[in-house]
Amino acid sequence: MQTSKGRRRAAGPSSTPRVVEVINTERPRDLHRDARRRRGPFRQITEFASASGIGQKAGIALAATGLVLTVTVPATSPVMATDTGATPVAAFAATPQPAISAEPGAQIDFSRSAVVTQADPDGKLKQLLSAQSAGAVSRAASAGSLGAPLATLSTASPFGYRISPITGGSGDFHRGQDYVAQCGTSVLAAATGTVTFVGWHQYGGGNRVVVDHGNGLETTYNHLSSFSVKEGQTVSRGDVLALSGTTGASTGCHLHFEVQINGEVVDPTGWL
Repeated sequence: MQTSKGRRRAAGPSSTPRVVEVINTERPRDLHRDARRRRGPFRQITEFASASGIGQKAGIALAATGLVLTVTVPATSPVMATDTGATPVAAFAATPQPAISAEPGAQIDFSRSAVVTQADPDGKLKQLLSAQSAGAVSRAASAGSLGAPLATLSTASPFGYRISPITGGSGDFHRGQDYVAQCGTSVLAAATGTVTFVGWHQYGGGNRVVVDHGNGLETTYNHLSSFSVKEGQTVSRGDVLALSGTTGASTGCHLHFEVQINGEVVDPTGWL
């Protein structure tokens, strides 16, 4: 049949509704499902590995993935192995100890090498002179090994050739360093040593003190006004040896300081 809008409508009887088929068939039950639910994934994997015969490989894989934490407790005694005769055998051979040859009441001195730092110039000087003669010490090694002979050093005339302050002639060889010092200023020992001369120096040094530091190294202090030490006395670095002055071939108060190696003068600045 055709409607007013031109559409066709079925004229036959209405179709019978489809009947929904209810399926009540039960699926077969897995007898081990509940057991698997109660077991965690780690236990399932280990049981599978054990059942399949690859337990060792599975253990390595589990350790690599971080699922297995192995804690090793160090043994407190040597590990022992047992041979076929059930006799304990040490797993490693102990290092034999040397026999003690000292007497029961002997005193043993555990000496060690000296430790020298830049803050220990006396130790540095001793090390230099104990290893070699002062003449073999390089300028780079000797620098800073002697202390200042005055609390404050201000050079008045350097070591080497100069115009003589006495005669005014050129070519005068100055055997040491002249430092500015008011008369009566404390003159200090440049390092530990033994006083070998206290007295008048006939070649222009005036009142003079000489200190022997060993292995050919000596220091001299000249034009002094008075002495504070005597020959044979042992002095330490910084001890007062005398007071400065202007005795001998001098034109004013100052300190003439020399460094001698095997009797020959060298530039003191190489040691200060």
